[in-house]
Amino acid sequence: MLLGLLAGAVAKLLLPGKDPGGIIITMLIGIVGGLLGGWLGKVILGVDSIDGFFDLSTWTAAIVGSLILLVLYRVVTGNRRSHRHG
Repeated sequence: MLLGLLAGAVAKLLLPGKDPGGIIITMLIGIVGGLLGGWLGKVILGVDSIDGFFDLSTWTAAIVGSLILLVLYRVVTGNRRSHRHG
């Protein structure tokens, strides 16, 4: 869980901007993103990307998964906000 929280923070640093939901949503995105990244590594690349807390592959998978989810979250919430005000 700690890895996911940190991966979410790194994803937020790499994709700065205003996100609805604040830090709680960012932490949840990081946790789920870590799981997503590990799963994608196994399915797409056929590698075990979750080797250990200090392994680069683990961090890469978690951050990539978090970035994917953060972008998707922004697309979904951005569309909702523009429809409300439009």
